[in-house]
Amino acid sequence: MKNLREACRAGEPIITVECPPPKGADTSLFIRRAKQLLGRVHAINVTDNQAAVMRASSVALCKVLLDMGHDPVYQITGRDRNRLGIQSDLLGAHILGIRNVLALTGDYVTVGDQKESKPVFDLESVHILQVIAGLNRGVDMAGHVLKGATALFPGGTVVLETNPLPPLLMKFEKKIKAGAQFFQTQAVFDLDRFEQFMRYAKGFNVTILAGILLLRSARMAHYVTQNIPGIKVPPVFIEALEKAGSREKEREVGLDIAVRILQGVRHLCNGVHVMAIGAEEDIPIILERAGLT
Repeated sequence: MKNLREACRAGEPIITVECPPPKGADTSLFIRRAKQLLGRVHAINVTDNQAAVMRASSVALCKVLLDMGHDPVYQITGRDRNRLGIQSDLLGAHILGIRNVLALTGDYVTVGDQKESKPVFDLESVHILQVIAGLNRGVDMAGHVLKGATALFPGGTVVLETNPLPPLLMKFEKKIKAGAQFFQTQAVFDLDRFEQFMRYAKGFNVTILAGILLLRSARMAHYVTQNIPGIKVPPVFIEALEKAGSREKEREVGLDIAVRILQGVRHLCNGVHVMAIGAEEDIPIILERAGLT
């Protein structure tokens, strides 16, 4: 199976997934879930303190995936590091053999589990993409020449629930100008809005991967709608989950929603990015039911 950069350049349908690091030093569950995905996906994203919740280092778990045979996507945010730390960590990722980088501004600390943390935000996502472009050219942010350039493959995100639409498109273009080669969208639930975005995005030579979020329960659907920026689960999906009647039936409803959305977007864009927060063992099921095996 091609790695992410090769698949993007070949223009073939792409599958990426997300696996959050453990909240602790025990990597056994992370490794077990990742092994289930070997040969099934082009790349695995490792989140960087997603939703401002402290977890193990993204770059460390990317190295674990790399040694396993996966092509990892290193996520890096501006929330927790200044420009010195960001540049240093990007160089470190390259030295470890990690090539894909997803640049993020990061959720604000008040969303997470350690609200007393001091946010940094020295750089936001567009700036981080510019930093990557500079490191790839062999210079740092101060213009100093590096002893060895990087060969990183930069990507960005698109939050489709942004209203009104023009600011979203402006930010999208800024990220392309800063060097983003691929984009993973936040969870897609509104297919009409996604199709509208794709009509615009097809004017640019970048890879677009639609975000597919597995809703495990009505409680999760309510939580992400109320607490995760950029995600709004439609009431019809929440109602279907609430009517399920049991945990197992809720799981089936969630799987059905994910498969339906995946099948609805797969022909509109370059591929999909599947997120199954806390239920990564269900990702192979989603891919199989959607015919992506």
